[in-house]
Amino acid sequence: MSDPSFSLKKIAVPAFGPSLLYGVSNGATLPVIALTARELGASLAMSGLIAALIGVGSLMSNIPASMIISSMGERRSIIGAAVFSMLAFLLAIFAPTIWVLALSMLMVGMASSVFVLARQTYLTEAVPLQMRARALSTLGGTTRIGAFIGPFAGAALIHSFGITGAYWVAIGAMVGAGAIALFAPELQVISKQEGKPAPRMRIREIARTHARVFLTLGVGVLLVSALRASRQVVIPLWAEQLGLEPAVTSVIYGLVAAIDMAVFYPAGKVMDERGRIWVAIPCTLLMGLSLMSMPLTGGLISFTLVALILGFGNGIGSGIVMTLGADSAPPGQRPSFLGLWRLMADMGACGGPVLLAGITAVASLSAAVVASGLLGCVAAAVFWKWLPRRVSN
Repeated sequence: MSDPSFSLKKIAVPAFGPSLLYGVSNGATLPVIALTARELGASLAMSGLIAALIGVGSLMSNIPASMIISSMGERRSIIGAAVFSMLAFLLAIFAPTIWVLALSMLMVGMASSVFVLARQTYLTEAVPLQMRARALSTLGGTTRIGAFIGPFAGAALIHSFGITGAYWVAIGAMVGAGAIALFAPELQVISKQEGKPAPRMRIREIARTHARVFLTLGVGVLLVSALRASRQVVIPLWAEQLGLEPAVTSVIYGLVAAIDMAVFYPAGKVMDERGRIWVAIPCTLLMGLSLMSMPLTGGLISFTLVALILGFGNGIGSGIVMTLGADSAPPGQRPSFLGLWRLMADMGACGGPVLLAGITAVASLSAAVVASGLLGCVAAAVFWKWLPRRVSN
């Protein structure tokens, strides 16, 4: 039923403020992690591996994160994750060796898993069903806005303090995120069916009980995440293939990010009013077909056009993974279910670039890009087959 008294504006600061600052933290530090590793004597390959440890830390922490949130609640979990992130960034600033830096990046990934899952759980519980997609799309959108702001904020301090300035920006952002969470109300997870706390289930039991969802829609989410992670690698690689200057590539990347951020709320509104499938299928098809078209581009104009279409497809899918997880999560068991859901998404995010690199090594970049695009077509087919036309919980 609709709740006319509810407004996203009423929970905007506690719900979206920490996510915006989390995005600022990511945006400020991601461009300098490899540079920090190089300053500590790491090779190019090792520098890339250290940067990738954030994803590894997130992947390995999704299940523990769900357990932490179930026992501590969303608010205290975010405060703890913010403090843990600050310690990780301080460790990165004063890291004497690449191994200490590697540990700090692993810690950042572990904290991010708690951070993102707690926000998703908060909104799933706090927002009425008829506004859920808009709320979760906005959650994804504010994180992207923060990630867009972060590099500029980091650059300002880097100019004065060197590379460590970016980490100080991240620490400041985490202080703000923790402070917002400190004053946010704690939500009680109440079973809507019985009006009392639902009995907790073990992770293994949830996985078994909801195996059909994980093996159908969960596969679609895995493919979407792989597609998204691949596009971040494809754009700079194909730009280099075309011989474009790094500065030109950066401008194109900025334009893609801008169009990505511009469409998240309208897309969420469409999902709420027309159904999830009206966004899930266009999102995956646009991203898949634009990637498959990338090898056909031969110059700046055609490449920019395809990249913008790719960004539009990704933008309209803002929050789609979180929304489908929230729709599928059983009341009273949402943190644990969403931990498994996020685990599948992270597996896709890690696997997409690996697939791209593997096919590039044995065939060519063109073949790898086309193969990555095919994932979008498969994801669209999965959603067409198994995505419910109406949401009931």
